[in-house]
Amino acid sequence: MQVAILGCGYVGLELGRRLSPTHDVVGVRRSVAGLDAIEDAGFDGVQADLTEPDSLAAVPDADAVVFAASSGGRGAEAARSVYLEGQRGAIEHFASRDDPPERYLYTSSTGVYGDHDGEWVDEGTALDPATEKTEVLAAAERVATEEATAAGLDGTVARLAGLYGPDRYRLERYVTGPVTAGLLNMVHRDDAAGAIAHLLQTDDARDEVVLVVDDEPVEKWTFADWLAAECGEPEPPKRTIEAALSDDAASAAARRRLRSQKRCSNERLRDLGYEFVYPTYREGYRAAIDAYRTGQ
Repeated sequence: MQVAILGCGYVGLELGRRLSPTHDVVGVRRSVAGLDAIEDAGFDGVQADLTEPDSLAAVPDADAVVFAASSGGRGAEAARSVYLEGQRGAIEHFASRDDPPERYLYTSSTGVYGDHDGEWVDEGTALDPATEKTEVLAAAERVATEEATAAGLDGTVARLAGLYGPDRYRLERYVTGPVTAGLLNMVHRDDAAGAIAHLLQTDDARDEVVLVVDDEPVEKWTFADWLAAECGEPEPPKRTIEAALSDDAASAAARRRLRSQKRCSNERLRDLGYEFVYPTYREGYRAAIDAYRTGQ
């Protein structure tokens, strides 16, 4: 299988590492530093800008295209440029080739659900995005399914929970606090990449949305107390959601995120046969905890 990973960053690099031993993989980044990271990961890179579709001509033909780009943590306009305009340009470009891909996979976010009062959500739950940016992400999912299908590509949406892993453990945030109440839905980077690789290699979930999240959503206070104990530290200070909402410095977007509470189910991904390397945060944070305790 030939795979092109557009926006080959945190998850894309790990996806390429997993696929490249047995598949032809190319990663696409717009910076020279990004190309260096791809080379260090052990597969080929191509320089192109996803907001300039003509630059994608440098990307070789592929059986599957993965759109895993990030808007860099910026606001709704940046998200619109990458996830809507950039994605549409990529779909149009690859669909118009003499040898177009069969599969198209877009990495989305569980932020599209909005608030469900802490109840369980799955692929069939109605979306209610809470911020302008997550409204863009919900629209981008429709591009990845409806518009990709109309262009002749079988689209899949991998809806990722909060990512953590190497360089993104953020231990200090939880160990030192203050920790605001709420629910965490997480997935280790290796399982995010592993799940995407599984969907491509098994040829499952064409024209579907699949939640990519680990087995156990957890209360932030519970997680923080466990993490502090494992690191040999006292329990961190805490604050309620109401206290956080009363903070005059909190932005409107931050307030809406604070009100967005849900528990995400991975039942569909499990049914498709994916086996987690890190089924919960307990296994996923072990390397970071060991490094913390040994001063590394």
